[in-house]
Amino acid sequence: METSIVGVGVSISDRFRTVVEEKTARIQSLAPRAMRLEIKVTHRAYRNGRRPDETVELTLLGKGPVIRAEAIDPDKFAAFDMALDKLAEQLRRAKEKRIDGRNQNRGPHFEKGSGSLAGIDVQPASADVLQAVATGAIPVQQDEEEEYSPVVIRTKNFDAEWMTVEEAVDRMELVGHDFFLFVDARTDHPSVVYRRKGWDYGVIALTTAAPPAEVLAS
Repeated sequence: METSIVGVGVSISDRFRTVVEEKTARIQSLAPRAMRLEIKVTHRAYRNGRRPDETVELTLLGKGPVIRAEAIDPDKFAAFDMALDKLAEQLRRAKEKRIDGRNQNRGPHFEKGSGSLAGIDVQPASADVLQAVATGAIPVQQDEEEEYSPVVIRTKNFDAEWMTVEEAVDRMELVGHDFFLFVDARTDHPSVVYRRKGWDYGVIALTTAAPPAEVLAS
């Protein structure tokens, strides 16, 4: 596997190259088809007095998808170690996934010799049954089409309960909901308590009044 090292804003020492050559050997064992490992070290300095850091980017090229890993640390050796660990972990997971895929059943399949379906709990119909269905001897039941509606409204009915607002809040907390419907025992108004941010709650009440005369007339 070919290895290339590029420094951006930093020089690459012989010591760093030696460490890279020694530690990238395990990548070759995890990815024997890899052809090239590109290593990019970027030095970043900050004007606000923050300590400079080194970013190490690893790019593994070969037959298959490109694999990348990156790490940042004030020490480029430490950043390289972290990035290399990430890259190795990605390769291990990919290898384990390939092994699991080969060992697991690939799903339902048709056996030509016996004519049975393997991997699925379904038995194929016999030739006699297929012939009976084709000639109409066995009628095929058609499911009735449901009336299409773009809006689905589900309705639930509950018996009205008279209680105070404080009791409604307690009931809401007990059931773990964000709101609770009740009839206010103090006003006889249908109401709902609801949860706001933190431990704040709100109350919405409906005031009942006789409908206007024109509504009754209609």
